[in-house]
Amino acid sequence: MAATGGNNVPNVHSSIDSSNKTLLKSEALYQGFMQSSPDEAQLLRMLIKLTGAKNTLEVGVYTGYSLLATALALPDDGKIIAIDVDRSCYEVGRPYIEKAGVAHKVDFREGPALQHLDDLLADEANHGAFDFAFVDADKPNYVKYHEQLLRLVRVGGTIVYDNTLWGGTVALPPETPMSKLDRRFSVAIRDLNRRLSEDKRIEVCQLAIADGITICRRLV
Repeated sequence: MAATGGNNVPNVHSSIDSSNKTLLKSEALYQGFMQSSPDEAQLLRMLIKLTGAKNTLEVGVYTGYSLLATALALPDDGKIIAIDVDRSCYEVGRPYIEKAGVAHKVDFREGPALQHLDDLLADEANHGAFDFAFVDADKPNYVKYHEQLLRLVRVGGTIVYDNTLWGGTVALPPETPMSKLDRRFSVAIRDLNRRLSEDKRIEVCQLAIADGITICRRLV
């Protein structure tokens, strides 16, 4: 990653080139998908089917591509509580969710995820009630989401974190030129990765798919 002059360092996930998030390695093909890459969505669907997940959480929805993939993988009576601060983005993808016949599985909740997750935790019936959670939201809050989700997802359940390589910046020297956003997110993700690797409550598998995916299985 090189500076382009002064402090003008492009974000690693700029709209100029997002193909580094997918095995397709084609910007034209990647622009046909929103949010998660197609190979990542395929992995999510397989994980849900392999684990028999039925009640799930999605923290960070954007236009709903990963949400659609999840909904398609769930049984007909499966449910997703999908949380995002911006309903307008969700509304972009909602027609496709409806066309796929899976809208009845989605419970969209607008607002800050930390508050919504706290609201769920306020009801003890929700403790350990979820089988699967996917997180693709504001990176600096990932560590806080982790503590909430460990109480909401059952023992043996799965929590998946997106963007845990952040364009490879998590492995770069501290002095590497980066945009302010990339530096902030890279620091947050590096901290998350360290904490997850040391967390005895989970079993961790990090995969170099898309922009890095970390799969956590709750042990206790």
